[in-house]
Amino acid sequence: MDGDITLRPIKMRDQRSWREVNRRNREWLRPWEATVPPAPPGHLAQRPTYRQMVRHLRSEATAGRMLPFVIEYQGRLAGQLTVAGITWGSMCSAHVGYWVDQAVAGRGVMPTSVALAVDHCFRHVGLHRVEVCIRPENIPSRRVVEKLGFREEGPRPRYLHIDGAWRDHLVFALTAEEVPEGLLNRWRHTRPGTPQK
Repeated sequence: MDGDITLRPIKMRDQRSWREVNRRNREWLRPWEATVPPAPPGHLAQRPTYRQMVRHLRSEATAGRMLPFVIEYQGRLAGQLTVAGITWGSMCSAHVGYWVDQAVAGRGVMPTSVALAVDHCFRHVGLHRVEVCIRPENIPSRRVVEKLGFREEGPRPRYLHIDGAWRDHLVFALTAEEVPEGLLNRWRHTRPGTPQK
């Protein structure tokens, strides 16, 4: 939690709020949201229901492969952030995906949420590296990682199925050594409107 922004585990009881925010933002999110690629012959490809999605997220969280969160702004559900692809052993890494309600975009909600999640991953979960993969055209999302000081590492051609096709992404990353003071602390000292000491 940081001021008006809270990151907490997603719950079944979030269904009504989640669906309302997602429905209202459908067109705004469409160019950036993952889609299900065409299924091989004999298989059915369909988006999961909210309940199926939450069950899957919880199962992955229980297995230690994922951290599914909702973002609240001023006590209302305002988006989702998922730490996924958690890998242990010699890698200790994960990637972060997120979306936010257009009504609160530009208020620092997403940079603060990403900073909260990264600090949790580094300080409490024990990860060493966190990546964010973004379509090159997604300027608002790129601004989030640039504001937070993520390092651009290069392209991943045809990385994810987004908006009906395989799309190129850019990789941005941070390691724990790059933010010894914590990412949220660094963001607090660099975000616009923060008095400099």
